[in-house]
Amino acid sequence: MRILVIEDDMVLLDGLKVGLGLSGFTVDAVATVADANEALATDRFDAVVLDRMLPDGSGLDVLVQLRASGDRTPVLLLTAKDETADRIDGLDAGADDYLGKPFDLDEVAARLRAITRRAEGRARPELRCGAIQLDLAGMTARKGNDAIPLSRREFSLLQALMENPGMIHSKQALEQRLYGWQEDVESNTVEVHVHKLRAKLGAASIETVRGVGYRMGKSA
Repeated sequence: MRILVIEDDMVLLDGLKVGLGLSGFTVDAVATVADANEALATDRFDAVVLDRMLPDGSGLDVLVQLRASGDRTPVLLLTAKDETADRIDGLDAGADDYLGKPFDLDEVAARLRAITRRAEGRARPELRCGAIQLDLAGMTARKGNDAIPLSRREFSLLQALMENPGMIHSKQALEQRLYGWQEDVESNTVEVHVHKLRAKLGAASIETVRGVGYRMGKSA
């Protein structure tokens, strides 16, 4: 799951990047309203972590512009201003959830899972496709009764495919889901991860649609 963090406190930002990375998120980050607007206009993210107070304006301005454009990306608003009126302003501006500083990184991860789950219309923190089951909170996978060990990248790729099992996902879309701006991606990276997943889950678990991309296999 790819997350945009908009936060100008570099110490806090580094903590969010490390903590959310350990929870399985791919994290990109910006520190200003201007950079946030540009990132949201040119890239796709599964959710946004948004600081309310930024050096060149208010995070609420970013939120209002995002919603005015019709973008429904889930947003978790972070702020040191945690009065009731501030929370109401943020939620009414279009935030999906609100968390005051200081906060626990595990709670940030849990709230991100919750708002993305609601956005997708899912009630439970798990995905199922045939015999394959993903526990999104515990980052574990099973096929039938068997636990399947997956790397973080393998888990993220499988999650992307299972969220929309009938959809064909292009190689580029999967690369964007798995890797942030600052990470080098080799040309065959997605193919390697798919190969490893097939070895663990069965050759028919992921279908290649030649010249288009990948989707979950019908017999998964």
